[in-house]
Amino acid sequence: MSNTTIDASLLARMFLSGARNLETKKEWINELNVFPVPDGDTGTNMTMTIMSAAKDVSSLMSTNDIEMRSLCKAISSGSLRGARGNSGVILSQLLRGFCKSIQDSEQVDIKQISEATIKAVETAYKAVMKPKEGTILTVAKGMSDKAVELAGNGCDDLEEFITGIINYGDEVLARTPDMLPVLKQAGVVDSGGQGLMEVMKGALDAFLGKEVSLDFSAESGSSTEAEEAEPELKYTYNAEFIISLHKTFNVKTQMDLTAFLESIGDSIACVVDGDIVKVHVNTNDPGLAVQKALTYGELSSIKIDNMRLEHDGKSKNPSDAAGATDEVPMEHKDVAFIAVSVGDGINEIFKSLGVDYIIEGGQTMNPSTEDMLNAIDKVNADTIYILPNNKNIIMAANQAKSMTEDKKIIVIPTKTVPQGITAVINYVPDMNPDDNAATMECEIKNVSTGQVTYAVRDTVIDDMEIHQGDYMGIGDQGILSVGRNYIDTAFEMIRDMIDDDKEIISIYYGAEITEDEANTLNELVQEAFPNVDVDLQYGGQPIYYFIVSAE
Repeated sequence: MSNTTIDASLLARMFLSGARNLETKKEWINELNVFPVPDGDTGTNMTMTIMSAAKDVSSLMSTNDIEMRSLCKAISSGSLRGARGNSGVILSQLLRGFCKSIQDSEQVDIKQISEATIKAVETAYKAVMKPKEGTILTVAKGMSDKAVELAGNGCDDLEEFITGIINYGDEVLARTPDMLPVLKQAGVVDSGGQGLMEVMKGALDAFLGKEVSLDFSAESGSSTEAEEAEPELKYTYNAEFIISLHKTFNVKTQMDLTAFLESIGDSIACVVDGDIVKVHVNTNDPGLAVQKALTYGELSSIKIDNMRLEHDGKSKNPSDAAGATDEVPMEHKDVAFIAVSVGDGINEIFKSLGVDYIIEGGQTMNPSTEDMLNAIDKVNADTIYILPNNKNIIMAANQAKSMTEDKKIIVIPTKTVPQGITAVINYVPDMNPDDNAATMECEIKNVSTGQVTYAVRDTVIDDMEIHQGDYMGIGDQGILSVGRNYIDTAFEMIRDMIDDDKEIISIYYGAEITEDEANTLNELVQEAFPNVDVDLQYGGQPIYYFIVSAE
């Protein structure tokens, strides 16, 4: 092994080893989330982003003659399309910039690598509208600065070079709490920065020749032969069934089942309706889904279809489309809407307002750039508005916009579901697209949002002491209330959200809340704020007991 250059074959192994190391650490990285909410997803988002590229690279390595250009294309394209969440999008941009710098080289040396890190950081910073220090960007820039320093000082040994970069990256990561007070208060380092360091450390392991599992065939979703026959189908079976529960099935249980289903497939639906749970998953092993479901209760209405056999042009269940919750009309339209949503009640609200395509996702599962691109492809319209409805999805939507050439894509930066509802309500058909976008962006600024969920660990945030199992009311700028009862916590949150300018309160209650409980909160709010209109609606969202907007 040369200690002065890296060829395409070695770089591929280093990339796959980095992806594997991140994958094994993803749950730990999730736990570094500042807010102790049950949807900490940085590790998951970064892993799914890099795994999308790892599958392409793994397939490429099955050939004996791997070239730098094809490798760089697989890494860049795979990560861009698979990017999820802000951390995933930034990771994909770092990889894109790095690969663009080295794609024309047969092998790279220290000087070329240092130059590539500069390009990687520049590309990532450009993708973020308002870069914030103390994040993955800071860690990446720190490692790039160290790479340039080492190269400039005449370092000619790659092991020393890479180790020096990683050691300095760890130092920068350790300083992130000093750059972002919210990290210091929560007692954690930046989760995205930690994820990047795990990729680097895995890459170093491969460079040093350590034995690392680089077989990604299990994650690829299908055999090579099947992929050649039906490249557009990732999973073979479409499985649906109903669980009649025989034990407690709370939000945590629902999350556990959903996480398991996500590990074996996609197009996940896990909807609780009283003492039954309706499940849908596209997978290559429906038996695993059935066996897991049997641990919760008895099964009925089991339906398993082979989608490959059906792929001869016959119509299929609309849930076969990744993330879609209803079939998209294919007739041409001048203007259409795509919204990210979760919960059957909220989905219906968006559809009733004229949204053409629902991408299933949100807090617990951020859709990827590819999910966005697939939705854009299915919607037959000249102009398409995308409502991300989550601050962690906006960057993926913008990335999909930048990759679309045949349609005008307008991303309205909605950070919450209520903002998305307000945006589409304020659309005026007779107004031109850009003026409509300006109006919608203006109106969503008038929407305050609060969400009630539970804490998964002890912490202190915004000078509030939070214990595992507490309920939290989270507003646009931070924690508004903490308590041991979710209705009381929701009421205190709403009290904090209301000022003299607010005229309307909308309450969307989640899958875990009964109608009686929702009415109890509704009555408390109406009594406390008699001059404000209060609208109560079923949202059906998981994880968040109540989503509340005040306008």
